[in-house]
Amino acid sequence: MRLLVVEDHQDLLDSIIEILSDEYVLDSATDGEEALFLAMQAIYDAIILDVMLPGLDGFEIVQKLRSAEIDTPVLFLTAKDSLEDRVKGLDLGGDDYIVKPFQGPELKARLRALLRRSGALTTKQTVRYRGIELFGKDKQVLVDGHPIKLTAKQYELLEYLIHNKKVILTKEQIYDRVWGFNSDTTIAIVEVFIHHLRKKLEPFGYHTDIKTVRGVGYILTDD
Repeated sequence: MRLLVVEDHQDLLDSIIEILSDEYVLDSATDGEEALFLAMQAIYDAIILDVMLPGLDGFEIVQKLRSAEIDTPVLFLTAKDSLEDRVKGLDLGGDDYIVKPFQGPELKARLRALLRRSGALTTKQTVRYRGIELFGKDKQVLVDGHPIKLTAKQYELLEYLIHNKKVILTKEQIYDRVWGFNSDTTIAIVEVFIHHLRKKLEPFGYHTDIKTVRGVGYILTDD
């Protein structure tokens, strides 16, 4: 799963990345404008968002995201602990709060709870689509009860498609989500990996569920 961490204090940002990097793929931003640009790509499972930022603050970012109908879960990170601030953040579309200073285990627990509520994470970290089961803890895949072997990127691609089933995903969204903004590859890699993933699913008949939307991207659906 990919998270966006937004924090303008570099030491704290580095600390959060160290805490979470063993479980998640992380992108980061240190100002409001950059954070909004990244968040608007709609490629993240959750956003950890500082309230006080240079440029746009966290409240403004969430307001713009929700206005654009981007419902990525947001965990506000703030030194403000007043009831008024908490209510404002939640009313604007935030999902939870954690107050500085905090401990790593609390951050991880709040994040897991947020992901469970959004449906991105189940208790057993299992993702299902028809007869396909993905076991996040061990990165194992069963198709109609039969194990299949996927590379790490093939697994991430299938997981992303399943989380967004019946939603058209652009090639750019898939590329940014699976390979990241700093990847040395080109966007053409998306088409190559879709082809390979279809070949892995073909013996079970699920390859036709990954449909091409000409000129746009792909959608996972059995319609």
